[in-house]
Amino acid sequence: MATIFDVVTDPTRRRILDFLLEQPHSVGELVNKLEISQPGVSKQLRLLREAGLVYAEKEAQMRLYHLNPDPLQELDKWLEGYRKSWSDRYSRLDDYLQTVQSQEKENNDK
Repeated sequence: MATIFDVVTDPTRRRILDFLLEQPHSVGELVNKLEISQPGVSKQLRLLREAGLVYAEKEAQMRLYHLNPDPLQELDKWLEGYRKSWSDRYSRLDDYLQTVQSQEKENNDK
């Protein structure tokens, strides 16, 4: 079985998650939005379902697929360390840019 990390690396599966974030969709709706074959969409939905990221709900004659964002918490937890690193780097860059701007202003005032 694929891990959450394996599943979200595929751009088609990420697009499906994006669509399902907006609202539930049927396979047919996803086929139209993604412009890929029904078997292709079904395969991607199966992988997403196995990873626990989507679930299907039968409504009349069709199945509506819903996003289950809970498994994404594992990914979010892993990314947290990177977010802190990025934040620290942006903060240092901001400090540097302010220093450069102050120096330029001093040079222009002379």
